[in-house]
Order: sequence, then C-alpha cells, then structure tokens
Amino acid sequence: MLSILEQDVMFLPGVGPRKKEILSRELNIRTWRDLLEYYPYKYVDRSRLYTLHELSADMPFVQIRARILSYEEFEMGPRKKRIVAHITDGQGIADIVWFSGAQYIYQHYKVGTEWIVFGKPTLYGGRFQFSHPDMDEASSLQLSEMGMQPYYITTEKMKKAGLTSRGMEKLTKTLVGKLPETLPETLPPFLTVPHRLLSRREALIKIHYPRSAHDVQAARQRLKFEELFYVQLNILRYASEQRRKYKGYVFARVGTPFNTFYHEHLPFPLTNAQKRVIREIRHDMVSGKQMNRLLQGDVGSGKTLVALLSMLIAIGNGFQACIMAPTEILAEQHYQTLSHFLEGMPVKVALLTGMVKGKRREQILEELAQGTIHLLVGTHAMIEDTVRFARLGMAVVDEQHRFGVAQRAKLWNKSIQPPHILVMTATPIPRTLAMTLYGDLDVSVIDELPPGRKPVHTLHKYDHQLTSLYQGIRQQIHQGRQVYIVYPLIQESEKSDLKNLEEGYVALCDIFPEFKLGKVHGKMKPKEKEAEMQRFLQGETQILVATTVIEVGVNVPNASVMVILDAQRFGLSQLHQLRGRVGRGADQSYCILVTTPKLGADTRKRIDILCETNDGFRIAEADLKLRGPGDLEGTQQSGMAFDLKIADIARDGQLVQLARDEAQKIIDNDPYCNKDDYRMLWERLKELRKESTDWSAIS
Repeated sequence: MLSILEQDVMFLPGVGPRKKEILSRELNIRTWRDLLEYYPYKYVDRSRLYTLHELSADMPFVQIRARILSYEEFEMGPRKKRIVAHITDGQGIADIVWFSGAQYIYQHYKVGTEWIVFGKPTLYGGRFQFSHPDMDEASSLQLSEMGMQPYYITTEKMKKAGLTSRGMEKLTKTLVGKLPETLPETLPPFLTVPHRLLSRREALIKIHYPRSAHDVQAARQRLKFEELFYVQLNILRYASEQRRKYKGYVFARVGTPFNTFYHEHLPFPLTNAQKRVIREIRHDMVSGKQMNRLLQGDVGSGKTLVALLSMLIAIGNGFQACIMAPTEILAEQHYQTLSHFLEGMPVKVALLTGMVKGKRREQILEELAQGTIHLLVGTHAMIEDTVRFARLGMAVVDEQHRFGVAQRAKLWNKSIQPPHILVMTATPIPRTLAMTLYGDLDVSVIDELPPGRKPVHTLHKYDHQLTSLYQGIRQQIHQGRQVYIVYPLIQESEKSDLKNLEEGYVALCDIFPEFKLGKVHGKMKPKEKEAEMQRFLQGETQILVATTVIEVGVNVPNASVMVILDAQRFGLSQLHQLRGRVGRGADQSYCILVTTPKLGADTRKRIDILCETNDGFRIAEADLKLRGPGDLEGTQQSGMAFDLKIADIARDGQLVQLARDEAQKIIDNDPYCNKDDYRMLWERLKELRKESTDWSAIS
C-alpha cells in the first residue's frame, strides 16, 4: 500500500496541476513527503497582540486587532491608485496601504469588520501605517493557535502563482491536518530516548507549526540529528565493507630505495609531523588492508616529500607508483621536483600529460606496461584506457577535489586489486566537514612547517593606495625578488566592474617599463602557459600577471610578493591558496590584498582573518562558517550521499560528532548489516540511497 506521504502533491487540496508543475520545477516538490520536508527558514512570533499606542517606528513585524473604519483612494498616475484603509483598535487610528489589488481588497476587507493585521509599522504623516500586511478575520482566528508563524523561501515564479510564503504555509497546514495519528518512525527508541529526541511525527508538525521557540529548537534537533546520523551511517557502512572486501598489498619491507634516499639524498631533515605521517602510512602498508588515507597539509608543509617516501616503499617492494595532478603545470612541477630528488638513484621517473605525444608517448606506455618505469607522474591522461601498469601498488592524487569521481575510479582499476591510495590536499578541511565528506578515509595532518620558513606578512590596501604599493613592488624587484599580480577576470565583462587582466597587463607594462612582465591565464594554450611559467621560474620576467590559474602548485622560491586585486571577490580558502605561492624561499614574503573601501561585514571579516593568521585550518573553519559547506570547492562531488535539508555542517559540529559516534556503535554491533535489532535503520538507509546518487562509494 502506498504511504500517505508518497501521494502526488497535486492531490493535496489547494494545489492542482498548475501549482504542482511550479512546485516540481522550482523546488523539486512532487509528493506530500517532499512538501513536508520543505522546512521554514525563519519564524515570527504571532502569539502577542500590540495596541497602536505601543508601536514605534523601529519595531519589526507586529500584529494588532483593528476594525476598518473607511477607505480613501489617491491617484498615482495612469491607471494606478493608492488605496488607504483607516483602522482603529479602539485606542488610536492607523492606516493600511495597498498599491494594487483594489477589486480583491474591496471584495474581501469589508468596512466594520475586525481583522488581525500583521506587518511592519512605519510612521507617515504622524500616523502609523502598514503596507500590504497579512490580514486574517479576527472572528475566525484563534490567537492562541498562531504561535510562531513559519516563513518559506519562494521564487518569483511561485509568487506569481500565489505560492508566496503565506501560500506555502497554508499548504503545509492542510497537509499537517491530513497526517495520520502515527507515522512510520525512522529512528529506534535506543537513539531517540537517551538523546530526548521528539518522535518523527511530532518533529515534522512542530517544525511547521511551533507554539514557541522551544518547539522550534526541539524539532530542529530531531530532524538535524536524523539527517546527520544517516549520512554518517552510510559512510561508515561503506568504509567497513571496503575494509572487509578489499585486501591491500602487503609491503613487508621498507626497501632499498627508501633507505638509500632517506640516508643519502634527503634534501633537509623531516619535521616531526612528517615523520608521524610516514609512520601512519607505513602502518597501513603492512596491515594487509588497502590504504585509503587523506593527507592534509598547509601550503609548503612538505606533503610531496612524504608522498615520495611512501611511493619509494612501494617501489622497494617490487611495485610501481603514480602521482596524478590536476593541471599540466603542476604535473610538470612534480616531475621536475621528484626527478631532482631522485637524481643518481636507480628509480626511473616518467611524465605523462596531454602534451606528451607520438613516439615519446608510445615509449612511455611500453615501458610502463613492462614495469621498467617505476614512478609515473601525470594528469588525467594517465587514466586513459591505453595506459597500463605492470604492477601498480600505490597511487597518489594531488588536490583531489579537482578530479571528478569517475576519473578517480578509473585510476583504482588499473591494478589487479586496488592500490594503496594517498589523497593529498593543500586546502585544509575543517574536522566536521572532513568526517562527512571524506569519512571513509583515514586522515593524516602535517601541522608543522619546515624550519627556516618565515610566515607570509599579509596587508590590506585600498585601490586608491596603488601608487605607494607600486613603489614597494619596485623596491622588492630591485632587491632581486619577483612578484605575482592576480586579477579575477581575463577580459572585461559588461556585467561587471572588475578589473580585468588584459587591460591591467597593458597598464602595468606602462607603470613598470624598466621590468619584464609575463602573463598567464586559463584561456591560453598549454604550451604558451608553460613557456610563460618557465620564463618566470628562470627569472627572465620579474612580474607575472595572472588569474587564479596559479592558485595550485606553482613553486617559485624567488617570488616574494603576491598582490591580489579585487580581493573582495575571492573566497577565504582561495585567497589562502594564492598566498601560498609566496613564502617558499628564505626571504620575508608579502601578500597584499587590494579591495574597494566599501566592504560588507562578511567580506571585511574574511580580509581581517587573512591578515591575522597564516593557519590554514583556522582559515578553513572560518570559511566554512561564512560560506557553508555547499560552496566549498569540491563538496558537490564527494562524500555526502544525501542532500542536507535542515542540518548545517558548519554550525552543527557537536551534532555531527554525536551522529558519528552513534553510527559507529551500530557498525561495531552489526558490521554485516543483518541483525534484527537494527533492521529499521538498514531499511531506511536503503530508501535514502535510492533517492540519491551515492557518490560516497568512491573516495
């Protein structure tokens, strides 16, 4: 039998075919359940009546009980009228103003009738007035039933069809009135009772029609916990299943390549954080289970060296290793770095990108299949079907959020059994987000910079201070340093007042005629881009004018100044990434954030945080709180199997942890997901997985 909540929303009184089409298209609401799970975004207290004598012009929305005394009309141009109703509550006089809908107003709001008027009071001509307020006939409205009025986000198309917030409120009220006395529960008593959670039915009713702020809080707590619990249960179930299903290659020995490099070629002593992470990776490699580890480390923390040492363990056990980067520039840089590190060692490194063609490509593919190439560096070109490894034992993915899920999955399939996986990111991920997006990965953190690195000094300048800024740039270049100047756009847009790179480059050439300038942006051909980057790397150009194409992986130790124009247009994490392109040498480096003087509160907060700290994890936490998880780069293609309708990972950190702890208990008690005690949970999880594409199955 079809559950009442699965009924087509068209058959709810007040909807019909036309409104159903709009609800479906605008909000993806197709069933009664969808409507019930479209939650209000705020509430206004409707339980109190004010008198006209209590009103002041700075008050928010209020409600009064008043009787209509008379109407007046005022002409406002061709076919436009302002309709004014004079009202009284017995103690004073006020006005209601409408600028449209005369026929409806006169037909419904009769003189002499008493109304509950709800709106924002403004003072006009010495008298309070309400513009287009909500109106309910006082005789039909029980004030005690009003409680907290819900407000729903609606679109312009919905409003034109009568589906305003008030219209949505009426539909949900009708729906709540049709709910049966009991609804199927989705959480068992051993979860709801200890944590004092409402029943599902009670929570769904109170989220739409709370009598008090306490009702709102209790309903949200129950619904948020449920969402987060099933997200965590899904991730932990998958991780548990993967650990049982896939055995990992056992790298029994550390091996000669690792020992030779560590004792004879290590460029500088490892930090304690690097040593700790290598021990964690080594433990995975001998466990017999496939390693799936996320390596987080701020820019310049030495992740590449840790990855190399890990890959040398694989090579020392007779396997091949690879590292996949998101761009050709970064792949080329990894290749140069690793080749330099391994110089003089019998470890063959090759580079495979889209630019490698013809006989050179054929030779690499042949040697890779024969096993004579030990370490392959490349872009997504290495996941093509023609690329075959003899014995791939370890895969490193750098800046993994830039790869699609399907792309990464192809890499895992290039071995008889899945290779050990090390996922690296220089974008620090807050803990609550990491356990949700990458909850099936073990996490290692390099939280220590190599000795000798000086923190980048970050300054905030306004765009009318550019003259003094340019003078500072000259001084740095005269001292032998190099400079990045970053623009947010390539070409001028009619819809935007942003500075653009093309015009900016020409202007900067006039401002700095004594220096050589280069230009890099995403629309250039790869060869042109690479040539410009190489000129900057070799010191042939002193100033590189660029877009955010340089955000990831460009390593020029001599560059000491990063100027970011229109910095207010960038996110916190992106600004931090750009800043990480300088400070890679021994000299003091600077990041200059240039903005307009007029900044919003959130933007000013972002700029202030950057100027206060270089701690990527603190910055990531702040970014998550300011922007929310959906805006962070890459979250759409990772981890979360179900959309969160009410929970907020940024603000519900304690609930995320509680949900994870409870989900872990379930997995520990029922690892094979087949015990009767937990049947309700597994059946509900199966329902949710049918409703969504489950991307968490690939990390």
